[in-house]
Amino acid sequence: MHEQHRLVPGLGLPPEWAEQLAASLFTQDSIGLVVLDADLRVIAVNADAALFRRVAVRIGDHADTLPAALGIDDVGVLLRRALTADAPVIGRQPLVAHIPGGGTLHLRLAIFRVPPREGPPRGLLLTLHDVTDQVRAESRADIVHEGAATIGGSLDVTETAQQLVDLLVPRWADLAAVDLARAVLDGDEPVRDPATGYTPAIRAAVAPGGAQWPVDLVPVGQAPLVPPGRPEALTLERGATWLKPRVVVGPGQDPDTLRRVLPVGGHSILAVPLFARGHLLGAVQLWRTERPDAFDEDDARLLEEVASRAALSVDNARRYTRERRVALALQHSLLAGASTGAPAAETFGAYLPTASAAGVGGDWYDAIPLSSLRLALVVGDVVGHGLAASGTMGRLRTAVQALADLDLPPDELLTHVDDLILRLPGDPGGSTAIAGATCLYAEYDPVSGRCRMASAGHLPPAVVGPDGRARYVELEPGPPLGVGGMPFELTDIALEPGSVLVLYSDGLVTGPDHDLDGGMRTLLDRIEHVDATHRDLADAARDLLDAPAHEPRDDDATLLLARVHPLPEGDSTVWALPTDPACVGQARDLAVRRLAEWGLDELAFTTELVVSELVTNALRYGGDGPITLRLIRGDVLVCEVSDGSNTQPRLRRARTTDEGGRGLFLVAQLTRRWGSRYRQHGKTIWAEQSLPTKRC
Repeated sequence: MHEQHRLVPGLGLPPEWAEQLAASLFTQDSIGLVVLDADLRVIAVNADAALFRRVAVRIGDHADTLPAALGIDDVGVLLRRALTADAPVIGRQPLVAHIPGGGTLHLRLAIFRVPPREGPPRGLLLTLHDVTDQVRAESRADIVHEGAATIGGSLDVTETAQQLVDLLVPRWADLAAVDLARAVLDGDEPVRDPATGYTPAIRAAVAPGGAQWPVDLVPVGQAPLVPPGRPEALTLERGATWLKPRVVVGPGQDPDTLRRVLPVGGHSILAVPLFARGHLLGAVQLWRTERPDAFDEDDARLLEEVASRAALSVDNARRYTRERRVALALQHSLLAGASTGAPAAETFGAYLPTASAAGVGGDWYDAIPLSSLRLALVVGDVVGHGLAASGTMGRLRTAVQALADLDLPPDELLTHVDDLILRLPGDPGGSTAIAGATCLYAEYDPVSGRCRMASAGHLPPAVVGPDGRARYVELEPGPPLGVGGMPFELTDIALEPGSVLVLYSDGLVTGPDHDLDGGMRTLLDRIEHVDATHRDLADAARDLLDAPAHEPRDDDATLLLARVHPLPEGDSTVWALPTDPACVGQARDLAVRRLAEWGLDELAFTTELVVSELVTNALRYGGDGPITLRLIRGDVLVCEVSDGSNTQPRLRRARTTDEGGRGLFLVAQLTRRWGSRYRQHGKTIWAEQSLPTKRC
């Protein structure tokens, strides 16, 4: 009982133990202790604590002086609330304390009442635990994890650089900028300038701490102002980190240069190179202006870790940029010219690659001049993206051009292309060389004003009439190229003068929602809205390719517009000739008279020879079928002779002893070009002559 009587009430400890415990608590230096009386004046403090070596809290200070000392505005409010609270006031989250003279601490705070035996409380016990190192470690770990998750999601170099600075500001720095080598932005490897020894760079991304980037600092798009010989330039060029904890402006520094490289209030600078796969791609630079803490070695190590990962993402984006540039250059080199001015139609074609990671694809278009002023309009789409798709597109386009030169009907041409794809060799893995392709081939004849077309799995073209109303052509699409064994249907339509044919790939009508029907309805509305029949085709095409901002295009797109121009009725004449040798002279006379009516007397002699040879050839090898002669005046003079035979004409060089065999050789020598095409029954041999130059 005697020992129990000597225990301290509420503690269960002997008095000497309580005294030793209090002494040990107020001599330890890891946690700050402040005892305040009921009037909130400090009556005890462990002044030797590490915290109080930076924060001046003395015996006799009032609670009203603590906010200034601790840099915590609401500490006085918390203390007064604790005097009447039933439970201790314990902070769940660390409070940020801005220490006078510079520096930031993170303090975990707890306030306990000192209860009396009876009556009001005697005072308060305030504990302050400095968890700054723990908070900073957690923050740094969060930055590393967030950087790994967010940086590199884009294959755009500048967007990747922007992701890096957005990660660092404002959580770690007040301002940040990324400077990249100029060659990196183009997808190339960085190269030092042999004249200066430095890598030419450009500011690629910035993150301001406030609403906008300081006007004096180098903005995005300009070369960073780092004169050769400056320590930061030398350090970064060597691929090393440059840390300036405290910036001291010397009297000899140029004020204009200083404003361009140091923001107002900038007191600490940290710069780390972006180094990946043996190449110095650029550097990331941080400034602290508002927050008082200076960058230290731990900050440098953290930024080096983040920058090393970001550099790999930048280099990946650089490599993708290079591949995309090469594929796009290949794509454009394989495509036809943007516009043509053929007599049959005025055309304009455009290719728009997707901005997504898929890159350049296999969409293509072509406008191929055919015989007798006709024009072939082609649009296709090869499945896939990248160099492989572009290369396959080039092979397919070349095949179509070669077959078009044979003047095959659209359905037969697609059949031959389909057979060709099936014979193409596969890759080393054994798969088919072309995973899939679609194609639409249309042939417009300005003499008849009709257009024949066939589709291999491709979407139907649209036709805009002279009244501005648009409609899709009703055709029966065949299977995609490469399926084999299936026929292609031929569709024949009449086009009014001034009508516009709109050929396109599916990238123009399919969006993220993959609603094909909705996309085709939208395209038809946009075709009418751009007024393609009356506007310049280039302007109309640009309006059609400009997708709304809320509809990002996830596939490349091709567009080919053709405004047709039927040949005037008086510029074409056809005669039926009897199968009699006397018709040769008759044909010559008919042709010469028509040339005189057209004012083309200069071509009379050559045309007589051509007509004689072609009609004679038809009489000799054309069988008993009818013979027709047609003259067409356009940008060239076309002479055609048709017969009922399918025998292929053959150009050969006759021997000196041969009595014949020189007809087609003479035609080839006298004309610009010649050829033959086949109908369902019979053939047509044609030859073109250039029109005489008009004299002033």
